[in-house]
Amino acid sequence: MSLKFALIGCGRISPNHIAAALENNLEIVGLCDIVKENIEDKINKFNLPSSTPQYTDYHELLKNEQPDLIAICTESGNHGQIALDCIEAGSHLIIEKPIALSLKEADQIIERAKEKNVKVSACHQNRFNKSIQKIREAVEEDRFGRLLHGAAHIRWNRGEDYYKQAPWRGTWEQDGGALMNQCIHNIDLLRWMMGNEITEVVGMTDNLKHENIEAEDLGIALIKFANGSYGIVEGTTNIYPTNLEETLYIFGEKGTIKAGGKSVNLIEEWQFADHLDNPEEVKEKYQENPPNVYGFGHNPLYADVVDAIQNDREPYVTAEDGKRALELVLAIYKSAAEGKSVKFPLENCSTMDFKGRFNR
Repeated sequence: MSLKFALIGCGRISPNHIAAALENNLEIVGLCDIVKENIEDKINKFNLPSSTPQYTDYHELLKNEQPDLIAICTESGNHGQIALDCIEAGSHLIIEKPIALSLKEADQIIERAKEKNVKVSACHQNRFNKSIQKIREAVEEDRFGRLLHGAAHIRWNRGEDYYKQAPWRGTWEQDGGALMNQCIHNIDLLRWMMGNEITEVVGMTDNLKHENIEAEDLGIALIKFANGSYGIVEGTTNIYPTNLEETLYIFGEKGTIKAGGKSVNLIEEWQFADHLDNPEEVKEKYQENPPNVYGFGHNPLYADVVDAIQNDREPYVTAEDGKRALELVLAIYKSAAEGKSVKFPLENCSTMDFKGRFNR
């Protein structure tokens, strides 16, 4: 029996979710957006039945349709409260990144989901890239030996038009800046690959050329992991004239990898002391060429969540994973704002703590 699926938020990323829902044979029982035209646009784009229920208030959707699974794709600042309301209604969730904009809301999502036995997956879909899965396998098989350092570079471009399309973008209340919106996927991968546990972060952020947004367009950070390894984050939306690259490096005692391409979907370096595989064959086999930076990961993420619901297990990407990515971005913001290193775990931090930071 197919699960009943609903989507809350029919903006820029929603087509990836609708396509993944259809691919995984979910029954779409409702689309919700405060702008009716956004819903109609998606119904037309995907040739959905004209009878597909449409809602401008998600509370009505929850009451009338009682979906098994809901994807939350609204402005980031609304993720937390909508998620909590959906959990109360007993629906399983896929929450677009970031899971919330405050650690308090992230913790509430984790706690309530456990109490209600609801599955929650943070939508960090790049974990499902063929390239990333192959690298993760090498980490789990300890092929790197001792991890030394890793680096996440996100060198992208976002112009004024992008921010004008949706006025919530780049605001502290509803979004955050380049690190929270564009870079959080690769930040998630870096933390995951390097052992998850962090002891300390030093960060610098700035708004160099986007006068139309409140938050940062450049963020740079040094991370100390509990296992003694280090991380570097460099994220920006200032690259001229278009997106340049998103890359992930991992350097270990016995291994070196580089993932690159539009969304870390290519393996560009693959060197291990054990010589268990041919680097050129690995590069050839584990590459994808997605049409945009969103990659191909939504479909397998949906398949995993459906399986997790049906078999009562944790999803591959959990709410706790979503919190870890959020925590690292907020720690960089906090370190940059205070001009000193930040120790982990981080407590009671939100994007709203930095309102007015770059006021000119």
